[in-house]
Amino acid sequence: MTNDIKSSLKAVNSRIALLAEQYGRNPEDIRLLAVSKTFPAGQIQLAYEAGQRAFGENYVDEALGKIETRAHLDSDWHYIGPIQSNKTRKIAEHFDWVHSVASMKHARRLSEQRPADLPPVNVCIQVNISGETSKSGIDRSEVAEFASMVIDLPGLRLRGIMGIPAPSTELTMQRKAFASLASIYMELKKSHEGIDTLSMGMSGDMEAAIAEGTTMVRIGTAIFGSRHTGKKPE
Repeated sequence: MTNDIKSSLKAVNSRIALLAEQYGRNPEDIRLLAVSKTFPAGQIQLAYEAGQRAFGENYVDEALGKIETRAHLDSDWHYIGPIQSNKTRKIAEHFDWVHSVASMKHARRLSEQRPADLPPVNVCIQVNISGETSKSGIDRSEVAEFASMVIDLPGLRLRGIMGIPAPSTELTMQRKAFASLASIYMELKKSHEGIDTLSMGMSGDMEAAIAEGTTMVRIGTAIFGSRHTGKKPE
């Protein structure tokens, strides 16, 4: 398993570097977020030993055990799932990043519940770029006003934008959606200092995301393998 994760991480990072070169990007400007949801803490340990430092989780209660048992690691924990009001305190207390902020109610709760001895939570505004009712996120027309309110919250540090476009296997369609998201990011970057993160792109659309300017790709299966189902990871 050690060699599998090590070789998988190497392959993913190599692909990021190759795509960056192909599209005139600096690979150092693209951060890899290893999506470790459903995988046990032991596999996260192996990924860490192979050089990975940022890990993404979708399920709060599942993540807490991993975060606590791996508290000695110098790693960043990113919450990337939908936010539930009854989970905001746990998110605020244990995560370094939240990619899925899409309501002021949740933003205020995260800010208020962030422990005073911790730095502000790094947050991204989730934009529903494809207008899908099944996906979380705010409309692009609301981003500027929303960002101005989030920036005023002392427990948060606004870093950028996150989005998950409608699924497509066509590179042209993928790039079109990501280009739209990137334009929102650039507008936000002009308006506010400290905006430096465009979180977009997963295993199936990483090439399009890199082509359109992503600064953080969220990759899970290509690193850890097939998702665990049924029994919760230990």
